[in-house]
Amino acid sequence: MLWNVDLTLVDVAIVTRDAYAEAFRAVTGRPLVKLVPPMGRPDSEIVFETLAVNGVQAEDDHLPGFLAALATAFAARKGRLAKEGRAMAGAKDALRAVARLDGVAQTVLTGTIKSNAVLKLKAFGLDKFVDFELGGYGEEPYPKATLLQVAQGRAKARLGTAFTAANTVVIGDSVRDVQAARIGGAAMIGVASGRSMAAELREAGADLVLPDLSNASEVVQAVAALTTPATRKAG
Repeated sequence: MLWNVDLTLVDVAIVTRDAYAEAFRAVTGRPLVKLVPPMGRPDSEIVFETLAVNGVQAEDDHLPGFLAALATAFAARKGRLAKEGRAMAGAKDALRAVARLDGVAQTVLTGTIKSNAVLKLKAFGLDKFVDFELGGYGEEPYPKATLLQVAQGRAKARLGTAFTAANTVVIGDSVRDVQAARIGGAAMIGVASGRSMAAELREAGADLVLPDLSNASEVVQAVAALTTPATRKAG
């Protein structure tokens, strides 16, 4: 199981924007005027586009420097996450319920860099359900579909089983999440809690679409419908 983070499990947009603004100033020496919307994109892509729309010519050291500054700025604000952000409705119960399925390993497929993804989930007590070592993250300069395949490779190395659309499920809220699942090789559960409406998720090719995560039994049933007991035991 691969969960998207932002607007699927948590919403910490205010803190994220502030961290980006500090990181931008640290790297460029200039104030951030415009932050491009995430729209399901990885931080590595957002950084380059944000530099461009703010008139900064990207150089070789900009990406690693920006991501390091972003990690530092976000960590400095971790105390604000629970106060100014929120866990999405039903997120903890859904994670807990899916964890009870036989043989399921839960991780994340997210555009967020790893250190920030961990902090986001820890702030709301969601981290205990997730194996962060199996995930795909925004500091890796790949499209999300490739990150999915990277995560499948990590899971195979750890668990000794090949992962395909028969035993890999992505849960996310954006059309990009759906596209990543379709291209990367996974079943897809769309959640209409964030960037994309239910109709958009269906049109993009989601196998199933839920309004949100508030009904944990519904989430479990969706996972079960897209896998078999044999493949769930595989991961």
